[in-house]
Amino acid sequence: MRPQKRDELVRESLKIFYREGFHATGMDRLAAETGISKTTMFRHFRTKEDLILAVLRLRDEEFRNWLFRRMEQAGRPRAQLLAMFDALGEWFASPGFSSCMFIKAASEYPSRSHPIHAQSAEHKRLLFQRVERIAKVAGAPDPAGLARSLLILKEGAIVTAHIGHEKDPAADARRIAERLMADVPA
Repeated sequence: MRPQKRDELVRESLKIFYREGFHATGMDRLAAETGISKTTMFRHFRTKEDLILAVLRLRDEEFRNWLFRRMEQAGRPRAQLLAMFDALGEWFASPGFSSCMFIKAASEYPSRSHPIHAQSAEHKRLLFQRVERIAKVAGAPDPAGLARSLLILKEGAIVTAHIGHEKDPAADARRIAERLMADVPA
């Protein structure tokens, strides 16, 4: 498969898996919706799980780049931490929002030793590292503790937005984050 065709398959599969889920989406459906034959798919990805891993790597890269860029635009480190919730609000309001692909993947592949679950956990670990680094630069007394708390708020806001029982979970989470960061210099 040409690299361009492979990239197209991964991008299109990302949209379909995000919308429909991993177990619910078979290779026949992917072939029908992407226009790429199963034979061609299997030339590059030995299994559906190999394709899912490629999709998760792409989503990880795109999501972290987007989120961190949005956070950096806020300026000072404390403002960057709060901007994470503003970015989430934009994401939740976007057409097609359907929760977190990594939460979904870990739920569908619950064994922590499964490569898909492990890839999802790696995404969350990378988010933690970056948020912890920003918290440290911001002067938080316990950067790791603050990062864990902020990311728990983030995950809760995502699930709440997906379920849809609250009007603005990103803003709610931001207000809680402001209280958690009362001892972080502005």
